[in-house]
Amino acid sequence: MQIDSSGVAANITQRPCTHFDERPENTDISLLVIHNISLPAGQFGTEYVDALFMGEIDCNAHPSFCDLNGLRVSAHCFIKRTGEIIQYVPFNKRAWHAGQSEFEGVPACNNFSIGIELEGTDTAPYSLAQYKTLTIISKSIMQRYPKITPSRIVGHCDIAPGRKTDPGSSFNWPLFFNMLEQLS
Repeated sequence: MQIDSSGVAANITQRPCTHFDERPENTDISLLVIHNISLPAGQFGTEYVDALFMGEIDCNAHPSFCDLNGLRVSAHCFIKRTGEIIQYVPFNKRAWHAGQSEFEGVPACNNFSIGIELEGTDTAPYSLAQYKTLTIISKSIMQRYPKITPSRIVGHCDIAPGRKTDPGSSFNWPLFFNMLEQLS
């Protein structure tokens, strides 16, 4: 999978959203953060994640959405259970995925990271199709942004401990890193 100089991946669905901004000047993209999301929680295949990232979610559509009113969040990419991937924000831009966060003593991880959301929950196993797609896009990201190494691929829980738990105990890190190594 090719990623062009503006941070757009080829041959995947593009859904440009407005929930992003510029990264600080002279910032190296050096971290990949894995997340999970499902709306409503635990329900897959709905249109609500897309609506949230596009800023179009109807907060009256489900009782659990009341906390989402006015929320402006995004991810660079979202990987559905089928393995389909959607890019919302070019990798060169700052998506709003990490919130209050820190990695190796450096705060504000959105400044220097790429965020990928997997359709899922902390406890439901992810699909093999998701791992395959995540592996391919991660390898392409690492080629385009060589400061991202396997040791700089983390979960949201690692950069916001106590506040976030995703991608959760259901994420098979050994499988993912093995697949990533095999792709080399």
